[in-house]
Amino acid sequence: MNDSIQIDKLVPEDWQQVQQIYLQGISTGHATFQKEAPTWEEWNQSHLLECRMVARSAEDIIGWAALTPISNRAVYAGVAEVSIYIRQNSQGKGVGSKLLKSLIEESEQNGFWTLQSGIFPENHFSVTLHSKFGFREVGRRERMGKMNGVWRDILLLERRSHKVGLD
Repeated sequence: MNDSIQIDKLVPEDWQQVQQIYLQGISTGHATFQKEAPTWEEWNQSHLLECRMVARSAEDIIGWAALTPISNRAVYAGVAEVSIYIRQNSQGKGVGSKLLKSLIEESEQNGFWTLQSGIFPENHFSVTLHSKFGFREVGRRERMGKMNGVWRDILLLERRSHKVGLD
């Protein structure tokens, strides 16, 4: 399947399928604190215009990845948070690897020197994927938020570029 996966820029026409994949992630209880998917307008406003991508297999979107700024302060202009979601029936087939590799390359072309990701410790697949691409655990944020009345921890993973921000 990996050879038939095409990485494209995420465009507004992709939103319906992107939103469905996001909802699948929400339903697992291990992808996000969100309880519902945002509207296109909300999502579009919160994610950087550059570094948005989808993985396609034929006409179907089977995953997406995007960056969110961590701050609007100028000093953090090269630091962003990763979001990556894979359609449930496409997991374990190399989609996440292809998307994350492309997202890292695109982020470096756009001047990002640090990517970070907050991941529930129970989301072993996401932790493993990020680790494969040089993300390292820099901390555990305990009791970051409640989900269904239960406090949840977040692992904070970070990847420093070997191409950008070296000066």
